[in-house]
Amino acid sequence: MAQGSDAAQQLPPHVQLIQMATSYWPSRLVHAAAVLGLADHLAPGRKTADEIAVLTETHAPSLYRVMRTLVSLGLLTEDAGHRFGLTPLGDALRTGAPGCARASVLTLGGDWIWRGLADFLYSVRTGRSSIEKSLGEPIFDWLAKDPEVASLFSETMIGVHGMEPETVAQAYDFSQVGTLVDVGGASGNLLTTILARHPEPRGILFDLPHVLRDAPALIASRGLAERITLEPGSFFERVPDGGDAYMLSHIIHDWSEDQSLTILGNCRRALRADSKLLIVEMVLPEDGTPHPGKMLDMMMLAGPGGQERTTPEYRALLAKAGLELTRVVPTRSPVSIVEAVLAR
Repeated sequence: MAQGSDAAQQLPPHVQLIQMATSYWPSRLVHAAAVLGLADHLAPGRKTADEIAVLTETHAPSLYRVMRTLVSLGLLTEDAGHRFGLTPLGDALRTGAPGCARASVLTLGGDWIWRGLADFLYSVRTGRSSIEKSLGEPIFDWLAKDPEVASLFSETMIGVHGMEPETVAQAYDFSQVGTLVDVGGASGNLLTTILARHPEPRGILFDLPHVLRDAPALIASRGLAERITLEPGSFFERVPDGGDAYMLSHIIHDWSEDQSLTILGNCRRALRADSKLLIVEMVLPEDGTPHPGKMLDMMMLAGPGGQERTTPEYRALLAKAGLELTRVVPTRSPVSIVEAVLAR
């Protein structure tokens, strides 16, 4: 049951706590379904667990038990002949289905994150990343060594952030921007969404070379190859010159304060007097109001070592970097756009 829902709150407190503690059970099942490609195998039509077991090299009786449980979770259907089919929810787990759910499940439910989160208390006790402790090196360094896993991670970010790009494109007036520099923009999902809605700006997509490898295909598929320039590089060293606006989407929350100040400092050096810096993040409420960014903040603690922030915390961070927060623009999604300029 969804945490905070009316139905969940009607349950006794001890039941709510036990449900929270066992919420990883469905996660493991859905991850297994993604790894085995059950939705891909069932896409052509109904099959029995015995038939799927041959295709997936699994133990048929055990697979049947898994699949009937997936029925109870709403991913599959089962008929009187014990033949399984896909529901709309299960169909979303197909490879290439809209929303990138399979990539997201494979990444977020994958072993490298799973092992790291098992030592979550390490992060609470030390303030350091338990996932990086498990990997033996920083997450993004680890990803850089495996292009396939890095591509899966980029696809996961598209899935996780869902409709955020469209809400960002709607909430902010990009029509007055001549050149929009997407710093750390990965495959260009957000940049292409903005440029598709606003025909005036041109874009520069800036990221590490191995991260940019999936960008040309996505940009071409959206008919924007002539309006976007790819520029490889590290935002810890520099950002491109010549931008009217610089965008950092889900970048600052990944890094420690010192690392964030390095990134912001490089942006500040590239800004002109009339340029804007746009930070797209889940800005946390300052009170106890529920917000998805608060749970994401826990992943930042255990994962790359960054954090989500409130408006005053962003104002303070930006001031340290020689920047001034001018406004926070809400969107119809959980993210907001933190606008900043050179400090006066």
